[in-house]
Order: sequence, then structure tokens, then C-alpha cells
Amino acid sequence: MEENQDVISVQALKKRFGPIQAVNGVSLEVRQGEIFGFLGANGSGKTTMLRMLCGLLTPDSGKGQCLGFDLFKYSFALKQHIGYMTQKFSLYDELTVEENLSFVAKMYRVKTPNQKISDLLAQLNLLDRKKQLSGTLSGGLKQRLALGASLVHEPKLLLLDEPTAGVDPKSRGDFWNTIHNLSQQGITILLSTHYMDEAVRCTRLAYMSFGQILVQGKIQEIVEHAKLKTFEVQCSDLVGLSRKLRQNKDISQIILFGSSLHVSGKHTTAFDKAIESFRHEPNTQWKEVETNLEDVFINLIQKEQVE
Repeated sequence: MEENQDVISVQALKKRFGPIQAVNGVSLEVRQGEIFGFLGANGSGKTTMLRMLCGLLTPDSGKGQCLGFDLFKYSFALKQHIGYMTQKFSLYDELTVEENLSFVAKMYRVKTPNQKISDLLAQLNLLDRKKQLSGTLSGGLKQRLALGASLVHEPKLLLLDEPTAGVDPKSRGDFWNTIHNLSQQGITILLSTHYMDEAVRCTRLAYMSFGQILVQGKIQEIVEHAKLKTFEVQCSDLVGLSRKLRQNKDISQIILFGSSLHVSGKHTTAFDKAIESFRHEPNTQWKEVETNLEDVFINLIQKEQVE
């Protein structure tokens, strides 16, 4: 692959499974060292996209390359340069941590496997667990082991399918520190997640729905593209106020955040008029705040449900 070339560059990719159009005309570019995040509901096409990009599935149509390999012609060669971590732990429960990594290293014909495995165990804080059966590990430790298995052959690209699902917050934080370290080493990372606090740690994001990308870009670009105006509202009866606000079609969304509401609408005169009378109700405080990523994606989800 030439220097400064896109690690991933695909145009109008499609994939159908019988009557289901899993991916429908997706185009995207990912640069070296980026952490690119896919968000979307279950069935939106995220996993199918990852499997096409790592050579496990061949697209029905479109064009594209990954690490300089044509997705339609060189999927086998592509697999040798990619690390893929599935949603479900897929290593052998009856083997130890060290044995699992050794097995993967042999499959990829890794040179000096013992040194590589030792380095990985140290990097992922698994040295004291290397003789432990993998099936007895906690969810967070299994996650680390699975990541280690995807790194043992020193891939240039990591594809991670909801890697922190079901993992405790401390383990998730440790995992993301590792991800950022890998990114700084020049490894490109493409992942899917349902967690908004993880999404904001990505370099760029794409929101998928029904096999299509609705919006993609840097976080600030996505927020600006939504063109939402947002207020934080506090009052003694949040539920009652929320019920009243929902009756007005010019208010895009009302989200309950603990002891306050986030009320959002388009930057229009109609939205300003819709909330004007409520802003003067007794014991009610309105404060305009910056629209955040969660406001934007909840708005996208609501649009999906309406459409």
C-alpha cells in the first residue's frame, strides 16, 4: 500500500441475504491511524460491513479496496493483514491464555512467536493469567485476550465488532486506552459500538440505518449537520412538562436526563414560538446548551421510527 493512501476506500457497496438488503450503497474512506466508529441499531448493517471489509464476505456490487487489496479479487490475501475481533468470544475455553495465543500465532506463521506472545501478554496485562484456562476468565479479561489474538500477527488494520459489549466500565476504559495507543502506533481501527461515551472517543463516526449511512464525519461535523437547537430545562414536574411539549410537532425531541430535560428543535422561528410559552411557566428554568452527540443520534433514531 502506498504511503498516505486510504487504508479503506469503498464506493456503493451492497450486500443482500435473500429478501434482506443488509448493506445498501455504502461509501466511506478511512485514513491510516484513524479510529472510525460505526453506530446504529441491531440489524443496521454494521457487522456485514465489517465482514466485507475483512474479506469474510464478498459484496454483491460496488467497488473498493482495503489496505490496497481489491475486496472482490484479493479477499484471501487481505485476511493476512487484518485483525478481526467478533462480538462473541471465539477462542478455546479449554486452552490457557498462552496456548490460545500460540495457536493463533501458528495459524498466521508468526516469526519468533514466543517473543511476540510475551510482549502481548505484557502489553495487555495478562502475564499473571497466561497459565489460566480461558473459559475461567472474566468478561474483561476475555476481551483483552481476544484483542491479543487479533494483534498477534501485527495487522495494519483492526476491525472490532462491538468489542466492549457486556464488559464493566473499568475494563472498557482500559480497553480504550489500549485502542488509542494502537492508533498512535499507526494501526487503523474500525469498530462498532452502542455506547455514546465510546463514540466520542473515535476520530470519526458513521451512523447506519437499514444498510445505509445516514451521516458520517467528525463529531463536530455531525452535530453541526443536525442543525439542532437545544435547551436544558429544570422544573418540579418534568414528566408533566414533557407530556405537554410532545404535543407540538415543531419540537423535535424531549429527552429526560436525570433531573432535567433536553428539549431540541431545528433552528427555526417555528421552534422558538413552540417553546416560548413554556419558558415563562412558574418554577421552570430554561438554559440554551450545546447540542451534543447523544441529542443528535436520538434525533436520528426518532426519525427512523417515524419513517
